[in-house]
Amino acid sequence: MLTAQSRSRALEDMVDTGLDVLVVGGGVTGAGIALDAVTRGLRTGIVEMQDWGAGTSSRSSRLVHGGLRYLYQLDLRLVSESLAERGLLLDTIAPHLVHAQPFLWPLRLPLVERLYSAVGIGAYDVIARFRGGRVPIQRHYDKAGALGIFPDIRPSRLVGAIRFYDARVDDARLVVDLVRTAVSYGAQAASRTRVVRLVRNGQLVTGAVLRDLETGEERTVRARHVINATGVWTDEVEKLAGTPGKGPKVLASKGVHIVVPKERIRGRTGLFLRTEKSVLFIIPWPDYWVIGTTDTAWTEQREHPVATAADIDYILEHANRVLRSRLTRDDILASYAGLRPLLQPLGASAADSAKVSREHAVVSVAPGLSAIAGGKLTTYRKMAEDAVDFALGPERARVQPSITKRVQLVGAVGYEATRAQAAAHAHRLGWDQQRTAHLLSRYGSELTVLADMVRTDPQMGLPLAAAPTYLRAEVAFAVTHEGALHVEDVLRLRVRLAYEQRDGGVAALDEVAAVMAPLLGWDQAQVLREKESYRALVEAQRAASEAPDDATASAVRRSVPDLVPVEVPDGV
Repeated sequence: MLTAQSRSRALEDMVDTGLDVLVVGGGVTGAGIALDAVTRGLRTGIVEMQDWGAGTSSRSSRLVHGGLRYLYQLDLRLVSESLAERGLLLDTIAPHLVHAQPFLWPLRLPLVERLYSAVGIGAYDVIARFRGGRVPIQRHYDKAGALGIFPDIRPSRLVGAIRFYDARVDDARLVVDLVRTAVSYGAQAASRTRVVRLVRNGQLVTGAVLRDLETGEERTVRARHVINATGVWTDEVEKLAGTPGKGPKVLASKGVHIVVPKERIRGRTGLFLRTEKSVLFIIPWPDYWVIGTTDTAWTEQREHPVATAADIDYILEHANRVLRSRLTRDDILASYAGLRPLLQPLGASAADSAKVSREHAVVSVAPGLSAIAGGKLTTYRKMAEDAVDFALGPERARVQPSITKRVQLVGAVGYEATRAQAAAHAHRLGWDQQRTAHLLSRYGSELTVLADMVRTDPQMGLPLAAAPTYLRAEVAFAVTHEGALHVEDVLRLRVRLAYEQRDGGVAALDEVAAVMAPLLGWDQAQVLREKESYRALVEAQRAASEAPDDATASAVRRSVPDLVPVEVPDGV
């Protein structure tokens, strides 16, 4: 379990026992590295300066996909690797979180486009069949058939369509479950903790000085190897080593998404649309649609990237070229922006981020310190395997190979049995089919833990008054099992009302804080600080989305201080 208490113990234990591997960065890559390392028998610690997955890894398109557009760039190796990882997530690692998702690809030309698209998607299907994680193969539709599946497509925008499959995932939940699984195998994990200095013996990096951002206390942790998995912060950690220019060069590319209510678009699949720059996905979730993304260079502060009015207008314009709905700003429940850590080839222009490779690289920065950058959410496990192999060296990596292809995440162990028994739990607790499906898709076999919480305290079985999709037990579970320390952690990264409701979850704020307060020992002053901070954050996000450019939007967001400040080290 991840709790406030386990976090404090982890910091103490890292100091007391030392580590074989210290992972810096608690996004999906760092979390995957921690799980890979600890399941090889290495003493492993992981720290994250914000909440788990608070950066790029909770601001994605929420897709686990092979990268169909890379197939058309003839990057067969990357597509094959991605489809293999998609298969592992669907079949073994996280079947409760990762679900097959159909997409419709509208066709504009009657023959030529259908032929080359069929060949491309056919290759996609063939590779997927050989690499595992079987999903239905492509199916072709004429114009009438396509409109029957997705009535909201403008008839003038297609002559037919192809349906193909990828997969979707709640990205933030994937990160939390990776960290929790690593902890279950003995890893030490501490969020709201940042590396402020690297400890060296000559050129050799031998550990790090960690600052607990909750208390301000600093501790020195010894480690045989430090792995920098901080994504767009890679360069900043590299500077702490006093070796600027030694690690991978990372370009921060901003990807923006908008969220609109489910009833505003009539369709039974997702949509895959080619644009002049990249692709646009319209992705269905039970209560809303996620639409994106953009791909533009970002040169502002990296703690809190934000969408601008121009970003949102771009997405609306491209979506409305195809949709009859004519979406407007009034339809938007939320917008969010994430920063992709793209590897920058020598000589690449910062303005050309859409052309930068999505492949990853592991680089030695100094003896005892390596860095990994690039990649994408889908391939996190392979990235983690490569990072730990690199840290161990070829000989030790052969002796202690990665086993994460076979390691199931929390919630996946016993998932099939829990799914078969779910109806009995639902009957006893009065859950309808929709509620049961919601809980299974978020918690998998841990549905039984929530059921026990509700049986022990029936108040936990009440839906949140302002957000009845979620139970009060889910808020409590976020604290008692998932490491949430603040209201923001719950509303942004556990129940995710920040992205699902027009007010960012403010209407549920009092009830959420009331559930959390006794579990975390908050007094009334702390409850007030938590709520005031969250309200200010939501308002800053809203105001930033109306700004005309990145610099203005970034300044608006930064005008609101974090409840737990993320301090930037001297010299960075």
